[in-house]
Amino acid sequence: MDAELIVSLLSETLYLIIKVSAPMLIVSLIVGLVVSILQTVTSIQEQTLTFVPKLISIFLVLMIAGSWILTNIVEYMTYLFENFNSFIR
Repeated sequence: MDAELIVSLLSETLYLIIKVSAPMLIVSLIVGLVVSILQTVTSIQEQTLTFVPKLISIFLVLMIAGSWILTNIVEYMTYLFENFNSFIR
């Protein structure tokens, strides 16, 4: 296993991690921003107020995009298992 293959696998893995986590992170960021703006406007400074909307929004994103996330991960793992022999040489 040469260095080019290791770097290639590492970059593909990191790209997959970023790709499948992006929908949840973006939605969490947007919900957190909206809630913090509402807290500033209404002068409610409760730290736990942002937790529940973020949690609900992340669960909704997982319900909507869960099959896409799972498909991407399964495809990558299938690629890794099918090419395992070439990785150990």
